[in-house]
Amino acid sequence: MRSGDKGDIADISLFADDEAAYAAIRREVTARRVKRHFGELVKGEVTRYEAANVWALKFVMRDALGGGAPRSLRADNLGKTLGASLLRMYIDVPDDVAEAASRRSAPVRRA
Repeated sequence: MRSGDKGDIADISLFADDEAAYAAIRREVTARRVKRHFGELVKGEVTRYEAANVWALKFVMRDALGGGAPRSLRADNLGKTLGASLLRMYIDVPDDVAEAASRRSAPVRRA
């Protein structure tokens, strides 16, 4: 995940580990679902851009930072916080994609 913010616009890029995972997030993580996920925090339009060559989706969210850092009363309004929140969005993925992800995140045990 990568994120950024400029004025009252936040952008979040979500990267997949492989082509199957990219297909799953491409299908499930739509601009509409992202906007719904953030609710009242994102008052403006959410636009999704696809970067298939790097298995990524980029979301640009307008009117998302309470007027921008200098104007906002939010304690932590930066794109990083929104990016972390997006990682908590539940989506449906095929069993093989979930299995591959759980294998990659399993702790490495050494003898």
